[in-house]
Amino acid sequence: MPELNMSRLEGYLSSLYKENVRISSIRLIGKETGKKGDTDLKGFGYGIPYIISFSVNNKINTVVLESMSPNSFGHDHFSDRAQSLIWDHSTFNKLQGHVKSLDVGAFTVDGRVISVGDGEEFFIVTEFIEGNEYYKDLERILAEKDIKQEDEDRVTALAEYLAAIHKVKIDAPQLYTRRIRDLVGHGECIMGLIDNYRTGFDFITRDLLKNIELNCVEWRWRIKDMGHRLSQVHGDFHPWNIIFREGADFTVLDRARGEWGEPADDAGTIAINYLFFSLQCYGRLEGAFERLYSLFWERYLRCSCDKEIFKVIQPFLAWRGLVLGNPLWYPALPCDVRKKIFNFIKNVLMTDEFEPARANEYLEDR
Repeated sequence: MPELNMSRLEGYLSSLYKENVRISSIRLIGKETGKKGDTDLKGFGYGIPYIISFSVNNKINTVVLESMSPNSFGHDHFSDRAQSLIWDHSTFNKLQGHVKSLDVGAFTVDGRVISVGDGEEFFIVTEFIEGNEYYKDLERILAEKDIKQEDEDRVTALAEYLAAIHKVKIDAPQLYTRRIRDLVGHGECIMGLIDNYRTGFDFITRDLLKNIELNCVEWRWRIKDMGHRLSQVHGDFHPWNIIFREGADFTVLDRARGEWGEPADDAGTIAINYLFFSLQCYGRLEGAFERLYSLFWERYLRCSCDKEIFKVIQPFLAWRGLVLGNPLWYPALPCDVRKKIFNFIKNVLMTDEFEPARANEYLEDR
């Protein structure tokens, strides 16, 4: 992280107090680390509390400035730490007898100190991309039951893109374990999805959802230590997050759940959508969508050389199946299609090694 510049820290405090601030000293647990006149605080680091004394309106004030250290207890990413500190600021002052929070801020890459304490909700601003979401291609194929050369070119481009980003690796096995834990327990993932199902809808019962969840927990224990597979990922690679322009030129949107993860997440997310649209078209995987599904796996495997993916993809397919089978998002989905999605979830979770060519077998009620 950048060195903490004394003048910039004074500027931050001045903006916070709306008055001119002059720092007299900065101490670290009884040790003086900086005085007025020092240019930078070279010892500043993550997770270290600093006691800052300063004058404002001829009055001496003292505050504590502390950041949070990265760790594997849910604070691996800077966004985890931001979440925790923002939460602290919003709750400290609501409890009687608790030390008061004055602000929550951030250090920029160039060493500035900025305030975010007045924020209630946060936002992101992105560029605007011209084009059409990929799902519109799949809807056209669903209506026409036929594909063009462009459709095959686009599948090939998507498979090659994923294989390329997945080749970027990092040696951080704790992040892989975190990603698998989040897959099962996060509110946006398996348990969160299950908790947002309406039981009693057709065949969807508590016992059905409970058994799926238990099987996913079993899978967590099977794969959570496979940190050698940690790769760069998109994290939400579905047809609504892919924008195509002319030909096979595309841009992706809304990367989610962190920079690093399991390649099976991305590959399974796009592949299961060919199955999903095919079920609505043919009641099984066949025809135009079978061609796209097979072409995707053929090209991805050729480019990635990742045969191990089929030993870890099962809970990721279950997660995405729970999305597609949820009446909350697809209330008009025919009951027989929804049942086949759940058959697929149950069957792949019971399969030691997923075989893409057996997709129709996984759709059967066993």
